[in-house]
Amino acid sequence: MAEGMIEEKTKAADWFRTLRNDIVAAFEALEDRQTAGPTAQLPPGRFDVSETHRDADDGGDAGGGLMSVMRGGRVFEKVGVNISTVYGTLGEQAQRAMAARGVPGMADDPRFWASGISLVAHMQNPHAPAVHMNTRMFWTPHAWWFGGGSDLNPCIEYAEDTAHFHTTQKAHLDPHGADFYPRLKAWADEYFYIPHRNRARGVGGIFMDDHNTGDWAQDFSLTQDIGRAFLPAYVPLVDRRRDTPWSEADKDTQLIHRGLYAEYNLVYDRGTKFGLTTGHNADAVLMSLPPLAKWT
Repeated sequence: MAEGMIEEKTKAADWFRTLRNDIVAAFEALEDRQTAGPTAQLPPGRFDVSETHRDADDGGDAGGGLMSVMRGGRVFEKVGVNISTVYGTLGEQAQRAMAARGVPGMADDPRFWASGISLVAHMQNPHAPAVHMNTRMFWTPHAWWFGGGSDLNPCIEYAEDTAHFHTTQKAHLDPHGADFYPRLKAWADEYFYIPHRNRARGVGGIFMDDHNTGDWAQDFSLTQDIGRAFLPAYVPLVDRRRDTPWSEADKDTQLIHRGLYAEYNLVYDRGTKFGLTTGHNADAVLMSLPPLAKWT
């Protein structure tokens, strides 16, 4: 089934764009609500949207997407919501990485197509949790799969926030089978771990990669529900914490915690490595980095 899949690719790319539009609208609505505290006098934040492009090795078109970034809002200090659909031929380094993961046919035909959405939010209020979400579809002439998930990254943890985030994700995964949530939660715990710090970067979430049961429609439906879970899992937490008073010590804690996020994304994150090695727009790939961070 892997060869071609034009209809399936179109459906996936259209879904990622729809999800992007829903999230951008929801985040700008958060900015419009009245805010107390040091950022109350700021105008509501809005996304700056720009097109991104990936150049083929021969100088031709190899796809692109939209980079949507908001900086200095009432609620969000920096948030990016990117979508892309790129294609071409994998370089030798990427071919080796894919072959090592068990992707067949890399030596014979290294063409690829990939589409997805990637989101990272860094907050003004240290009590409001940062968050990451991405979902994607990847295709080669001999294989296809879905991947992604979302994870919560508070610098000041609240047990009830963590419980809500996980409970909402579980509710969206359970219709696909009782084993999905515990399996994807364990996968997130393993994937979003920082070995050189001997700790997780946050309080977890859900994650999967190389997901292919052989039933494309079923796997796509699961991927859509991972995306649908995001806003109801996250937005109530922002509303709950956005006006919590904070101190300079709280802000210092936030900046130090952001250092963990930067270290993970630059050293371990597979998506960052793939984006840079395949020549995608570097600003879009590195959009996830926080505006300010601190190391002790």
